[in-house]
Amino acid sequence: MSDLTQAPGQSDADDRSYQNRLYPEDQKRVDEFLQRGVNSVERKPFRPMRLMLMLIVVVVALSGLAQLLAQLAGIY
Repeated sequence: MSDLTQAPGQSDADDRSYQNRLYPEDQKRVDEFLQRGVNSVERKPFRPMRLMLMLIVVVVALSGLAQLLAQLAGIY
């Protein structure tokens, strides 16, 4: 199956998106910056489904607590 993002007859080496757009000294500065401070910490991959599950659990728990408090107070 051919890659639809490339023009016919164009190889990966000819594709400009694979070529470095920075001068070597600028690329060196970028690489050094990425190795310092908060950028140097390896992080776990972002898991959006876990975040959604946690959000659903918290909302359901708070809703249940609100229902319980309403029943105890005689409002509902």
